[in-house]
Amino acid sequence: MTNSNHTLMGTAGGTFLSVLPNLHSEDVLKTIILAALGAIVSFIISMLLKYLIKKHKK
Repeated sequence: MTNSNHTLMGTAGGTFLSVLPNLHSEDVLKTIILAALGAIVSFIISMLLKYLIKKHKK
């Protein structure tokens, strides 16, 4: 069974346009802030673990 690219893009576009009116600016801002905070925490934890592993191997 093959999917047409036009059908896939139409479905994705329709889904996006149906969700768009339900998004509020404060939800988008909250999502951006939480994503940035998650990325920062993930980076710090991975650097800490890298440091601890390197220190443990010595």
